[in-house]
Amino acid sequence: MSFQNLITTFSLVIITWDLACQFNNTDHHTELNGTDRLIVRRGQAFTINLYLNSGSYQPGYSQLHITAETGPQPEEQYGTRAVFGLSNEIDDTCWSAAVSSPPGDTVCLSVCAAPDAPIGRYVLTLDGRIQFDFTLLFNPWCPRDVVYIDSEEKLAEYVLAQDGIIFRGDAEYPVPLAWYFGQFEEGILDACLRILDMNPKHRRNPGKDCSGRRNVIYVTRVLSAMINSNDRDYGVLEGCWKDTFDGGMSPMSWRGSVQILRTWSSTSCLPVRFGQCWVFAAVACSVSRALGIPCRVVTNYYSAHDTNSNLVIERYLNEKGEIDSSTRDMIWNYHCWVESWMTRPDLPPGFDGWQASDPTPQEKSEGVFCCGPVPVRAIKEGELTFKYDAAFVFAEVNADLVYTLKYNDGSTRKIVNDQKVGQKISTKSVGRDEREDITHLYKYPEGSAEERQVFEKANHQNKLLQQKGNPGLHITIKLSTGIRKGCDFDVFAIVSNNTEENKKCRLVFASRAVSYNGIIGRECGFKDLLNVELAPGGERKVPLSLNYSKYCTNLTEDNLIRLGALLIDYSTKEAVMAMRDIVLDDPEIKIRILGEPKEKRKLAAELTLQNPLPEPLQGCCFTIEGANLTGGSSIAEKLASPIEPGQEAKVKIYFTPTQSGLRKLVVDFDSDKLGHVRGYKNVIIGK
Repeated sequence: MSFQNLITTFSLVIITWDLACQFNNTDHHTELNGTDRLIVRRGQAFTINLYLNSGSYQPGYSQLHITAETGPQPEEQYGTRAVFGLSNEIDDTCWSAAVSSPPGDTVCLSVCAAPDAPIGRYVLTLDGRIQFDFTLLFNPWCPRDVVYIDSEEKLAEYVLAQDGIIFRGDAEYPVPLAWYFGQFEEGILDACLRILDMNPKHRRNPGKDCSGRRNVIYVTRVLSAMINSNDRDYGVLEGCWKDTFDGGMSPMSWRGSVQILRTWSSTSCLPVRFGQCWVFAAVACSVSRALGIPCRVVTNYYSAHDTNSNLVIERYLNEKGEIDSSTRDMIWNYHCWVESWMTRPDLPPGFDGWQASDPTPQEKSEGVFCCGPVPVRAIKEGELTFKYDAAFVFAEVNADLVYTLKYNDGSTRKIVNDQKVGQKISTKSVGRDEREDITHLYKYPEGSAEERQVFEKANHQNKLLQQKGNPGLHITIKLSTGIRKGCDFDVFAIVSNNTEENKKCRLVFASRAVSYNGIIGRECGFKDLLNVELAPGGERKVPLSLNYSKYCTNLTEDNLIRLGALLIDYSTKEAVMAMRDIVLDDPEIKIRILGEPKEKRKLAAELTLQNPLPEPLQGCCFTIEGANLTGGSSIAEKLASPIEPGQEAKVKIYFTPTQSGLRKLVVDFDSDKLGHVRGYKNVIIGK
């Protein structure tokens, strides 16, 4: 027997340790959360320095018994408890540890979490005596993690970017809205982990829920349910689509997610009032990025809300062009949801990548107000049985819109119209503020053989039976130039007769305020011409005047007016219709940065807005907010005097950046007549 075989192993006597938070957090791309605690990502080693009381570390002889535990009921069989010792080298397929320093009284211990370990708060125990806490997140930099993205540009955009652009407005006129995601601001990660802990599944069975957190599909679905509060489940946001927002804040007043998440966490998890779709989606994006899930906000223009799952949105009009509002089926001007990047081992091959989920409470899924995640590819291919909620999302981008005219005598006739659901599906471009059109990821080109195959698979009979008609009467709506809030302007219905007969028609040309979710408001202008005569091949241009004095009190904060033109042929009772929405431009906020933008150096933002209205603005206030610019909170400056027509509102607001890099300063101007006007400026902060 050799001398070596007679030597027994021995434990290390550790007197103190250093978690090397600055080094580890930077290496794991979590340093923006701060470096006062250890925050690491799964599937990647982190380093702990151990200082020994006596003796030294001897490779092959020194031993260390290590346990890693998460949740209130950690068990090895559920993956919430791992027990391991020292190995010769790190194994990044499982929990492992190895010493990376030479023999001596200081031990550099490398520890690696399994790439499929549950995320959350952990306790690491060494030899049953020494304990310390750390937080484990998903790791999109790790090829073995299901959220892995092989692109530094996309990682910078979809995980690390603390601000971005969300598109609102209209398909004809997408309006960019700057948003402050703020996922690395103080207290936000803790709020995100608290969301997971407050979800009903955790409160019913915390051990099973914590085990489920190894699965990004499970976590994404939990977030979809918990960002809204419709299930009275301690969710983050309460939705409101009314004209007033008593007891809370208008959804338009939010500039970012930070104030919402902090308010929820600091008020015993009471839902924050109020949100609408872009707010729900933006908060879900912030939480996803905070937890390490690549995420982006997506806008679908002319988005269908199909409540009876027949892929048809049916609307009924009377002869005055008034829509019957009793149906729950709706067409939203736009609707926002999120996409998260992950593999889908639970589905057949080919459905990895972007997965759509929707935290806005619309319909229940498995008894809870949530939606997704469902592969975007499954929507494109018409795979309506795929988990989760593929049929609902498919309808949002593909439902058929059918208008029926109810005559006064009780008879009905289908109206010819060319409005299409699911247009200009949009998200922010990688590394740029421009809009990226991703409609092709959800749909094949209209009229293509692939589109028809998808409709056959999805049993979309309405679309399959549609035939391209060439109606004898045609109608379109044209706009004048320079339409902005505060001015009077004309819009035009262009009607034409493509037949060889004289036509005598009725033209109803109406305009009403409309909310972005399709709720019709009060009239802004109306014309009913009972005797429109069109010669064969003839055309007529009919104007409709919209005056500020009439529309000013009818507009919602969405600044939208819906135009509808209905042309009825007296001889055949056939009807054709055109519909178009106008986005009234807000005035521009001019933003000028005074001073050299550097870390920890005070700067001033000079903000200017000219009153475009023919009446004074009262209660004016500028507010700024921005990641690593305003200390994680907003800074406001109220104006003492009203702003007269044509006059400028002008203030200076001071702020001190805390981090270098490209940042967005998000600016809001609020007043009694204009509501919330938004702007932003990109600022490069030097070191």
